[in-house]
Amino acid sequence: MSPAGSGGTIGHQHGSDAAPRGALEKGRRFVKDRVNQDAPALVVGPAELAGVDRSLSTMCEIPGSRMFEISDALKLYRKAHPDGTTFDASQGDGGASLPGVPVEVLDEAHRLQREHGTGYDKPFGTDAFRKAVVEDYWGLDAATGWGPANVLACQGGRDALLKAYDAVQGLGHGRRGDFVVTSRVPWISYNWGPYEVGANVMLAPGREGEGWRMTPGAVAACVEAAARHEGRRVALVVITSPDNPTGRSMELDDQVELARAAFAAGVPYVLFDWIYHRIRASGPYDLNRLLGALDSSERDRCIILDGITKSLGGSNIRNAHLVASQRLVKFAQNRASHAVIPSFHSQAVAIAAYRMGFDRAAATIVGPTLASRQVMAEFVAERGIRAILGDGYYAFLDMGPWLDRAGMDDTAALGAAFGERFGLAVVPGVYFSDFGKRWIRFSYALPPEVTRSATVRLWEALASL
Repeated sequence: MSPAGSGGTIGHQHGSDAAPRGALEKGRRFVKDRVNQDAPALVVGPAELAGVDRSLSTMCEIPGSRMFEISDALKLYRKAHPDGTTFDASQGDGGASLPGVPVEVLDEAHRLQREHGTGYDKPFGTDAFRKAVVEDYWGLDAATGWGPANVLACQGGRDALLKAYDAVQGLGHGRRGDFVVTSRVPWISYNWGPYEVGANVMLAPGREGEGWRMTPGAVAACVEAAARHEGRRVALVVITSPDNPTGRSMELDDQVELARAAFAAGVPYVLFDWIYHRIRASGPYDLNRLLGALDSSERDRCIILDGITKSLGGSNIRNAHLVASQRLVKFAQNRASHAVIPSFHSQAVAIAAYRMGFDRAAATIVGPTLASRQVMAEFVAERGIRAILGDGYYAFLDMGPWLDRAGMDDTAALGAAFGERFGLAVVPGVYFSDFGKRWIRFSYALPPEVTRSATVRLWEALASL
């Protein structure tokens, strides 16, 4: 046997710039010095080193999400009114405000876990999960050319999004620092999730009177604006429908038009965030129809996000999935093998719900939410409140007239007053972006009788101003 460093198959020839082909394919890209065993060794070749990026020293500090602080105001109300009733209309969590995942689904998931064991799974999840997503959940048509290999299991929506942001930068323009484009008033974590993995965020043009709806012209304007920032480009356009926080919903044909406009403008990827689509009054979106409306090259530039956190009330179970091109799935799963591998239990809950029939499994979330949406519609119409009331969990309510009456600049102070003085928790629109600063997000993912009582409390609070 040759001693280490003196021959045989250990290491490379001194001064070699490339690893053996087999090692490259397996990701074992060690560059070793056969002569000096005391010298440091690189994992990749010098030409493949990550670039020196000093932006970490100039980037702003990412704030924690204030969503987790909102209910604290209710504690002050309860302290002052120990026998009073409180209403949490800030919730984006059907597992807290509604019954959540049915016990029979949890029991079946536990059985699947016992049967499956507790060893490591693949970074894409499991074959059983992929099969359930394709066959039992989406009913994916083989004619689309997509199947189980196009599915990536993720540990919740945030994990899925971080994987997507990373992939679109690597596979799109091949660089960091470009833009992810979102709606004008986006979900809080859309402001900061891309930023933490090296992408910047741009809020698309949009008119308040139209619920800040993104248009093809807005996408083109973002591409032009990106170039003015040191030649940056747009890496991804995010289409969220139903929207968080506004509840605005887009028809599928309009989403296809928007995606095509993005592709025509040179945007490499479009992500469809459909995490709330199962709670639409008109029913869920049809993935076969979306894929069928696009040609193969367009299809491979689409990423679809869905999961059980909202429609099944499984927020702390943390299961979501991406459906995308095999190239993107492979890119993400390779990196997941060194980072976050999804738990089997989260997949087992989804598998159990999908096999049961998702409409049945999600009925205790979807039914009350649809009924509560009608309660909200009647309330805003009766009281003359300007509102965006589409689908999903949320109504977005214009508090401008009451802010002006109270001399408040935005809804942060208003939200605190609602919680502390009236026992009603809502989300100030200013938390999402400055463009929503005169609005509040009111969650009606509640039993309809609770939603009705919460609207009464809201009106009492507004009348006091």
